[in-house]
Amino acid sequence: MAAHQTAGADAGHPGRRALLGMTAGAAGAAALLGTAAPAVAGSRPGARDLSRELPVPTVVAHRGASGYRPEHTIGAYQLGLDMGADIIEQDLVPTKDGHLVCRHENDISGTTDVADHPEFADRRTTKTVDGQELTGWFTEDFTLRELKTLRAVERIPEQRPNNTLYDGRWAVPTFEEVLDWAAEQGRERGRPVWLYTETKHPTYFRSLGLGLEEPLARLLRRHRLHRANSRLILQSFEPSSMERMARLVDTPRVVLLSSAGSRPWDFVESGDPRTVADLVTRRGLREIARYAQGIGPTLDLVIPRAADGSLGRPTSLVEDAHRAGLLVHPYTLRNENRYLPAEFRRGEDPHAYGDVFGALDAYFATGIDGVFADHPDTALLAAADFRD
Repeated sequence: MAAHQTAGADAGHPGRRALLGMTAGAAGAAALLGTAAPAVAGSRPGARDLSRELPVPTVVAHRGASGYRPEHTIGAYQLGLDMGADIIEQDLVPTKDGHLVCRHENDISGTTDVADHPEFADRRTTKTVDGQELTGWFTEDFTLRELKTLRAVERIPEQRPNNTLYDGRWAVPTFEEVLDWAAEQGRERGRPVWLYTETKHPTYFRSLGLGLEEPLARLLRRHRLHRANSRLILQSFEPSSMERMARLVDTPRVVLLSSAGSRPWDFVESGDPRTVADLVTRRGLREIARYAQGIGPTLDLVIPRAADGSLGRPTSLVEDAHRAGLLVHPYTLRNENRYLPAEFRRGEDPHAYGDVFGALDAYFATGIDGVFADHPDTALLAAADFRD
C-alpha cells in the first residue's frame, strides 16, 4: 500500500459532487485496458443512474439501523429508512431448500434464539466456512419453514444492551419479503427505496449446491430490478461473484475489499495469489471497473491507522478509484469508542459514543462517495456538510 500514501484531502471532491461522471470514467478505464468497452453491457448505464439519483456522500444503513435494532430485521430496515438513510443494506445466505434470507452470516447462533429451541439441538455442528472453523447452527441446515420458527436477537448485547429490548420481536426475513417491503415503502413515500445487497460466502455455498447468484438473479428479474437503472446495488467480497452476477443481470455492482494483506476467498479456492493490495493498485482497479461500478473498501484502506490507533495520512485509493470510474463506499462507521480512531474516542468506556462527527468529517474529506453506518442518523448529519 506504500504507493497509495499520496492523496490529499481534496483529491476526491469532483467524485463527491457527481460520482465523477462515471460513464466517462468507465470508458477511460476500458481505454487504459486496451479494450473497446467494459465486458458487461449494462455497467455504464448503471453508473450513470447511480450518479444521477444518489446523494453524495451516500449514507448506507449497515444491516439496517443496526446501532439501534437487532441487525437484518424488518425493524432495523424500517428505522434506517425512517431516519433518512439513502440505502438499506442486506446480506444474503441460503436455507436448506434454497430460499435467500437476510443474515450477516449463515451461523445464526448469535443472531437468533435457536439455542432456546430443543427441537433443533441436534442441528448444532462444526463447519469450516472460508477457512474458519465455526461451531453453531447454520441456515443451510434449516428449511425456510423451520427458520421462520426462530426469532432474531441482538448480536452484540454486551456492547448494545438497549437493543436487547427488541429481542424476539422480529423473524428472520427472506430477501423476497424485503423486496416487497421496499416496494410498499416506495409507494407510500412516493420515491424508490434503494437496497444494497451482498452475496455472502458465495464460493462456499456453491460447493454445497446452494449457489446464490442464480436464485438472486431470478428474484431481481421477478421484481424488475435486473436493469442497469435499478435502485439496487449488488456487492460481494468475492470478485467472481460480481462477475457472475454481471453475466446474469445489469443491476449495478460493487466489489468489497477487506484488509490489504487479505485474499478474497474465491482467490484462495482458485489459487489466485493476489491480495487486496493488488486489487487496489491502479491496474487492479481498472480490472474491477470492467464488471463493477464501485468498490467498498474497509475504512483503513482509505485512511490507515497509525500504531497508536489514530488516523494516518489518506491513501490515494479514492483518487485512483475515481480515475478508474469507480465510486467508493467504505465500511463501517459506528458511534462507539471501540470502533473509532484513537483521537476521536471520548472517555474510557469502549461502548460509549465518541466524537463520531470528527471521524466522519475526516473520512468525507477524502472524497469518498458514501459510507456504511450502523447509526445512519449520525452519518446523515455529517454528510449534510459535504453535500452540494
